[in-house]
Amino acid sequence: MEYIIQIILSFIATAAFGIIFNAPKKSLFHCGLVGAIGWGIYLGFTNQGVDIVPASFAGSFVIAIVAHLYAKRFKMPMIIFSVAGIIPLVPGGMAYNTMRHIVEKDYTQGIEFAVKTSLVTGAIVMGLVFAEVFMQLIFNVIRRSKLTKKTS
Repeated sequence: MEYIIQIILSFIATAAFGIIFNAPKKSLFHCGLVGAIGWGIYLGFTNQGVDIVPASFAGSFVIAIVAHLYAKRFKMPMIIFSVAGIIPLVPGGMAYNTMRHIVEKDYTQGIEFAVKTSLVTGAIVMGLVFAEVFMQLIFNVIRRSKLTKKTS
């Protein structure tokens, strides 16, 4: 039940960030869906005992794939869906804890949080980049197959 509640709340939060980012009104539902899917992937991985770094990578990879598909389907820029969709994965709490421990002069704990925050952020970025490369490869294969059918 907690899993479903978290997915619903991530949907609402992502759609709300879509409003803040001035996403078109007709795309808000799909923005929320992208965020909920990404958070669901993240939760699924972490509930299976996977560390948050690879779980963040998997979530952002799926977010970028779904954002690409929605961008093609609705003829909108991919960034509309990916920026709003990535919000639930951003390690804001960890960044806060990093600064809190540094301000309290607990440098060891602060550095530990800083490294973990950097790793999660890097995993999110790598997930987005890998998905972009993957989708470009898929689109190139589709384009080539259409060209060979036309010339045949």
